[in-house]
Amino acid sequence: MKKKRLKAWVEAIRPRTLPVSVAGVVCAFAYALEGGYSIGWPGWVCLVFALLCQTASNFANEYFDYRAGRDTPGREGPRRGVTEGDISPRAMIAATCVVLALACGLGLSLILRGGWWMIAVGAAVVAGVYAYSAGPWPLSTHGLGEAAVVVFFGLVPVCLTYYLLTLSMRPEVVAAACGMGLLGANVLVVNNFRDIPDDEAVGKRTLAVRFGRKAMVWLYRINVVVATACLLPGFEYSLGIWNGFAGGIMVAVGLGYAEIISKLEGHRLNKWLGRTAMFMVLVSMGLLISALAG
Repeated sequence: MKKKRLKAWVEAIRPRTLPVSVAGVVCAFAYALEGGYSIGWPGWVCLVFALLCQTASNFANEYFDYRAGRDTPGREGPRRGVTEGDISPRAMIAATCVVLALACGLGLSLILRGGWWMIAVGAAVVAGVYAYSAGPWPLSTHGLGEAAVVVFFGLVPVCLTYYLLTLSMRPEVVAAACGMGLLGANVLVVNNFRDIPDDEAVGKRTLAVRFGRKAMVWLYRINVVVATACLLPGFEYSLGIWNGFAGGIMVAVGLGYAEIISKLEGHRLNKWLGRTAMFMVLVSMGLLISALAG
């Protein structure tokens, strides 16, 4: 029983998606290093903060989807512990609050570096965790989940981390933040692509439900191409003439993933959700290696 309960909690964390929160911070590390800055304690705080916030978001999503009847037993995606009865709703909402409290407590240390406006940033992140699945107009059920990912897994972690490391901002960093956000949105594209039948059955109006499979595959492709265009300047650190080659690899791999995803259904997409998240991390690591080599 204990092993089953532990497995349910691990599944609730959704390990396949956690690379998404790491990638944005690593991208910021790359730009900071390229500018001659070191990765001090604020960067590592941002990394842990991002992981805690995503974990809290995943917990909250499971709890509020259960409470609203948007999750049903036997769904195609990873097993939902609350819906399946492995985790009590009270335990899940308590875990959500505890993880958020840890994130906020850790985030308060960033005031020492970034100033009191860090409180406003933290409040916006907490509001995003809640608004994604809860409230009178949950973003995830009204086709705005992908847009939320671009903001909270692209713009916020990249720009915030870079600012805290350098106390400055550059247009290339904002462009890269948009690119990382679009790659992160593709993780949700795969998730919602997989869940179309389940979401239709419970009235969850994601982009995938609204526009169908073909449109989501095209969105995946477009996100890859636009993200590559946003991120190409970052590869100029040391790759020089290889800049276009690096972009070509990104596009080729991303479009290849889209082609495979278009032919799969149900639980067979779980692996490609994880690979889409890892693709985002590999891109950010490419930027980091480029910056270190430059």
